[in-house]
This record gives sequence, C-alpha cells and structure tokens, in this order.
Amino acid sequence: MTEFRLRAARPGSGIRRTLTDVRLAGGDGRPVDVMLEDGTVAEFRPAGTGPAEGEETRGDGRWLLPGLWDSHVHFTQWAQTSRRFDLAGTSTAAEVLATVDAHTAPNPDTSAGSDEPAVGFGFRDALWPYAADLAAFDRASHGRAVILIAGDLHCVWLNSAALRQHGHAGHATGILREEDAFAVHRSIESAPERVVDGWVRDAADAAAARGVVGIVDFEMAWNLESWTRRIAAGTLALRARFGIYPQDLDRAIAERLQSGQILPHTHGLLEVGSFKVITDGSLNTRTAYCVEPYPGVADPNPHGILNVPPGELIDLMSRARNAGLDSAIHAIGDQANTHVLDAFAATGSRGSVEHAQLLSSRDIVRFAELGVTASVQPEHAMDDRDVADRYWAGRTDRAFSLRSILDAGGRLALGSDAPVAPLDPWQAISAAVGRSRDGRAPWHPEQSVTVAEAIAASTRTGSPTIRAGQVADLVLVDRDPYTACPEELRRMPVAATILGGRDTFNAL
Repeated sequence: MTEFRLRAARPGSGIRRTLTDVRLAGGDGRPVDVMLEDGTVAEFRPAGTGPAEGEETRGDGRWLLPGLWDSHVHFTQWAQTSRRFDLAGTSTAAEVLATVDAHTAPNPDTSAGSDEPAVGFGFRDALWPYAADLAAFDRASHGRAVILIAGDLHCVWLNSAALRQHGHAGHATGILREEDAFAVHRSIESAPERVVDGWVRDAADAAAARGVVGIVDFEMAWNLESWTRRIAAGTLALRARFGIYPQDLDRAIAERLQSGQILPHTHGLLEVGSFKVITDGSLNTRTAYCVEPYPGVADPNPHGILNVPPGELIDLMSRARNAGLDSAIHAIGDQANTHVLDAFAATGSRGSVEHAQLLSSRDIVRFAELGVTASVQPEHAMDDRDVADRYWAGRTDRAFSLRSILDAGGRLALGSDAPVAPLDPWQAISAAVGRSRDGRAPWHPEQSVTVAEAIAASTRTGSPTIRAGQVADLVLVDRDPYTACPEELRRMPVAATILGGRDTFNAL
C-alpha cells in the first residue's frame, strides 16, 4: 500500500501547490494528490479526496519520482560541445580526417578566420586499425589550425598549425595525452563570458527537460564566480555542486569553503562540492593505471599513467579533509583504484571514487568498509565494451562492477561525465539496468542493477522514494519506469521537472 505521511502546515506558510492525480513511481499504482508548500513536499492524500491547494498541476495519472542528479559532469565543456563538429560516428583515422576535410574546406560563407582553430569532439582511437598520421591530418586541414578532442577528454589530436600554437612544434604524431591534453582544453575556452553563459543556460534548460534537478560540476576551472554570475543572470534550472582542483586548493582553504556549504546570493542553488584529483588516465587513451600492462602497447608506460603518486595524494587529501572538504578522486584502472582506496583509508576522508571502472576483487568490498561512494557512469560501459574486451581481456568480469559494489554494501552515484556521454540520466539508468545499447546482447549482465537501485543512485538522497518533508525536487514522467524495458527507459518521456516547488520544465 502507498504510505501516506503528513506534515502539518507551518503557521504563516507561503506558496502552495498541488499535483493532482499522480502515481508514485515504485508505489502501489493508486493515484494520489501531492501538496507542496514553500518548496517542500507537505502531504500526500488519495486523489480527489480534497480540494487542490494553491496552484494545481494535473498529472492525469502520470508517475512522480524524485528529481534526478548527474553526479559527474564537465558542464562548460558539455555546453560547448554542441558548437564543435562531431566525430562521434567515426571509427578510423581516415573517417576522422574526412570529417576534418569537410569542415575546414574553404567556404566563402564561413566567418571563422584562419587564426581561429577548428575544434572537433568525440573521436576514439583505441580500436583504430592504423596509427595517427600527422602529415595526412595537415593535408586534410586546408591550412587551418585544427584541434580534435577525444571522447574521453584525456587525449587530443592537433595538426601542425595547432601544435605550433600550443608549444608542441615538431611533435611526431600530434597526439597529446593527460596533462598536455588538459592544457589544450583550458586554452581553447576563450569565448566571451556572456556567450559561454548563454550556452550554459541552454544546456541547463535541456538537462531540466530530461528530469535533471542538479549536477556535480567537475569543470577543470575555478567555478564559484562563474556559477554565481550565471545564477544571478537567470540560470535557475539546476542546482550545482562545484568541484575544486589541486591548483585551487589553497584558494578554497583561504576562502574557508567547505563541502556542503550553500553559497549566498545564489537562491540556494550553488553548493561547494568536493576536492577533485585525477590520479590516472582513461581506458580509451590506454592511460588508466592497471596492474597488468596493456597488450600490444609499446609505450614507456605500458601499465598506464599514474598522474599523482600515492604519497602526494595522501598529502593533498589530508589538507582537504582538515579544511572541511570531501574528496572526489578519479581512478579508472585497478591499480589506481587500489591507491585511491588506500588514501581514503589513510586519511579518513569522506567522498567518492570517480569512475571506479576496473576493480580488484578485494577492493570491491572496501567501498562499503570505508564509506566511500562509487561515482560511476554506466553509459561508459556501453561506449567502452569493445575496448575493454581488447585491452582488459580476461578482466572484464570486474569492470563496471555495479552489482558487486551494491551487494557488498557500497553506495553508487550515477552520472554521465558529460561531454564524454550525454547529460541524460535516463541513458545512465538504462545502461545500469540493461547493460546494453543499440540492440546488442547485454555485456556482463550479472552486473546489472534494478530500476529502483538505478533511480536511487540518480537522486540526491540516495532513495527512489518521495517523502513528506523533503525538498520538492521532482520529476513527472509519462510512463512507469518500474515496468519499462531498458530501451524504453533510455527514451523516457519527461512531462515536467520541478525544482524547489517551481517548474524548470513543463510539457503538460
């Protein structure tokens, strides 16, 4: 039966609203009316048993569930991605260069100057049959500087003109990885603030249209002023927690920022997030730090790259912990995850491992033991399954181990890592539940989770249930997610998104 929890209205309470004839997702299916007051959920009652209070929104039997969070995004990069030419459909270097040729061919209608680089996004070179050819890249670029960003963000491919601009003249292939790639990312974010802020507002509205009420923003920059400015200018569709990188740790400590702190003058929408460290690379770039070497990789670092040694990581996390900051530590390879969990144990820090893609069997249980959240991106398993089968052969039974982490008592938080995957929580939920996409057979279906578990991991509270007294961050959908198949989950139609009692999206 539906559990009805009532909370008495406070004397002098303000704005009221009633959602009539809705069904609670995961409940018994009986329609209810839900009263909202001052931005919180105040009361549930059987549908039609009393008058609507305040503004009425008719649900017409739709399903109501908690508002959804994306626990790992790079939001400015996500907002910019739609302005970059798309390489996601390419599978070889030749296909990439054909796209470059088409985009940079002389066009009298283009307004871009020759000194402005063309930027593409989304190539994945891990399974290319032939290596990158810089001379061919230069020929395809028609004299223009071109920067191509890999789909995993850990690699860029620059032609000779762009290499000269970025201090890498004479590089043999133009492929830059890890810190060199991140430096290129930072240097090309040169659009005026007002332009970028407009893109961000559009991206926030698009996220709200998919049921998103909040994001954890790990953009590789100092984002306090950026988000404060955006909110003041009217970007009000999302709550945002912003991460802090090592280069800004001293600044955060000096400003006495602490995780969970709500920033003033932001309508309660902006919150200090976690201290973020990137300890290793990625699978597609073959830089995720692993116990076993990558097969066929004749590289000075055949096991991947450890960006931050264990001792340095412990020192950084200790400083953050002493300042009141949680830690969110990027680790993809199994050896990197071991180092990171060791650091959580040594420092007593709270927080999350970001990605946690390949885990040793002994580390799976440590998430629960240490109280560390596994912040995972299920859609990456769909993007990376073929690469994992090649480069992590014989180990994929412990890759993207969502079921194992939950069964060991650990906590999951789902995200997208946008722009690596689209900022759409329904795609993450679908991948977590079905372990499949595009009609392919499920990949390691033994690691699937239930719909309730996936929804819980996509909420701020970690629960799939709406309760009286909680903030009215809600999403109304056109079909019952608990009876939907994975492909239906991926396309879930959203009817309305409510943030603190107000609409951020409404298609009713």
